[in-house]
Amino acid sequence: MRLIYLHGFRSSARSFKARLLQARFAAAGKADRFLAPDLPVEPDRAIRLVQQDIRPAADDTLVGSSLGGCYATWLAEQVGCKAVLLNPAVHPARDLASQVGPQTGYHDGEPFEFRREYVDQLRALQVARITRPERYFLVAAQGDEVLDWREMVAHYPGARHLVIPGSDHGISDFEDWIGEVLDFASLDC
Repeated sequence: MRLIYLHGFRSSARSFKARLLQARFAAAGKADRFLAPDLPVEPDRAIRLVQQDIRPAADDTLVGSSLGGCYATWLAEQVGCKAVLLNPAVHPARDLASQVGPQTGYHDGEPFEFRREYVDQLRALQVARITRPERYFLVAAQGDEVLDWREMVAHYPGARHLVIPGSDHGISDFEDWIGEVLDFASLDC
């Protein structure tokens, strides 16, 4: 049983939330149960990396932030595992179409190119309707300045919802909610 963190667009495994989770697992002596890969910018390559190198199992829990929420939803539907969605991109092709072109990574400052074909790949990964909503836990911040929390809530009907008044896209108060994430994942850390 592992927790696999999937970061968002322009982010990395060094994100604030990933580091908090990693520290929590390390403090509990369970560092080997937490994974946070650096995902390639190309969506198809990101999915292949997780499927081939990490191989999520039904007893794992995926935690996806923003674009990672799209990936976590698609993978959870394929594998049958649980997924925690942190301000997930539920319409990633629409939302990232305006980002085509040169970009810069948040944590390393490295330039990269977000290509038009990546938007099509995201469209193919979008899950129209989740199955087995009990496998999903949505954490949506009303203060998200990037994505609309109401679209998130509508996209995960029947799932467990935690709608945070205020906060922001990065969920800068994530430490306040980390216990609920771990409880949902049935991980004692």
